Amino acid sequence: MSEKIFKGEDILNVTAEKLVYEGSALSRVDSFPIFIDSACPEDKLKIKIKKSNKNYASAEILEITEPSPHRVKPFCPLHNVCGGCGWQHIDYNFQLEQKQNIVFETVKKITGKEIEVKPVLKSPLTKEYRYKVQYPVSQTKVSKRLLIGYYKKGSHELVNIKFCPIQPKIIDKITDFIRKAAQELEISGYNEKTGKGELRHIVFRYSGSENECIVIFVVNNTKTNEKFKKLSKKIMKEFAHVKGCLINYNTSRSNLILTQDTRKIDGQNYITEKIDDKIYKISANSFFQVNIGSAKNIFDTVKDIIEKNYPNPRILDAYSGVSSFGIWLASGAAEVVSVEEAPSATKDAAENIKLNNIKNLTALNGDAKNIFENLVQKGEKFDVVLLDPPRKGCEKDSLDFAVKLTKKALIYVSCNPSTLARDLKYLHENGFCTKYIQPVDMFCHSYHIESVAWLEKI
Repeated sequence: MSEKIFKGEDILNVTAEKLVYEGSALSRVDSFPIFIDSACPEDKLKIKIKKSNKNYASAEILEITEPSPHRVKPFCPLHNVCGGCGWQHIDYNFQLEQKQNIVFETVKKITGKEIEVKPVLKSPLTKEYRYKVQYPVSQTKVSKRLLIGYYKKGSHELVNIKFCPIQPKIIDKITDFIRKAAQELEISGYNEKTGKGELRHIVFRYSGSENECIVIFVVNNTKTNEKFKKLSKKIMKEFAHVKGCLINYNTSRSNLILTQDTRKIDGQNYITEKIDDKIYKISANSFFQVNIGSAKNIFDTVKDIIEKNYPNPRILDAYSGVSSFGIWLASGAAEVVSVEEAPSATKDAAENIKLNNIKNLTALNGDAKNIFENLVQKGEKFDVVLLDPPRKGCEKDSLDFAVKLTKKALIYVSCNPSTLARDLKYLHENGFCTKYIQPVDMFCHSYHIESVAWLEKI
């Protein structure tokens, strides 16, 4: 490590080396790491140091003196200000190479092992792929104009989004209609600083197969205001695509978007998504992958591993949401047991089992750790245990029970390379080896990356 520590406002000429998790590009001066926003590997840059400590510095670009051959023009005019996705300035195929490298290096750094990371599976759609949209809402001080969009990079200043190319065009049209109709009904936007204002977020759940959606208003209240009933009627009269309007009550002073208290105002409270011959009912609060084409890639990756290596297995599917994996895998399994904590998702799972006429899938509701412990106490064993936890990964106790429940293989689906690597390290210490990792591009043009890790019991 260099003994030099740069000061804020220092100006340097550097070359960007590679992208790192959370989106910046890394450069080094005398081996001292500098993280640069909005850079592309192989850019030659003039940069200004923003912050620095003894271990690393962060910097902004003053001038691109020689652009990288992988640098392209962003297709969204708001790309440089909106924080919705940050890699549009990088060629898509090169994004995938960088994501593969991020997964490999993160896993190597934390586990100490060089595990095979396969090339990233492309998203079938790289635009209009985002089927769940969560827009914060605020209001201008003087004109009281409603702002609906995404936050600027690294801030809580709202960018008013009229057109977002990574989501279906119909959502732009509905959002613009809501902006005007809510204004006419004198619905106020939420103010994070004061905790006042009515409308905090607008959430869309869209079905690609049916070309329809539901709209959820997240309100800073505990009961439905008549204004939202009027707004719902206006929306459903204007758009045949909108099959239901709902309200979610959230009075917390936090970053939480949806509470568990969601109620129907008008129409239906769910969407239906078809993937191949499988049908999924998805309620407002239930988890489902936002990119349906990439979700299918993940489902097929897991199914391929199991079918080729573990015929007619007994499968435990944990953190299962609406039993999306369980339904996909049931035809090649002796039995599947799904475990999900959210009541709305478990309820959807029970209906999805009926919709798909599946006889060998049971959906259990409860905390994964507690259900795992009960299954261990009963002496249950599964040929394959599938874990698909949230970003924070698995609790240590859950992993301990999962180890005891697994006879042959464990498949870990992750949306965070760091927590994946941490949990793989723990599983390696407890009798497993990782065969390979298959990354899948779920959030194109952003640093986010999904991974499927295949582990076998030694």
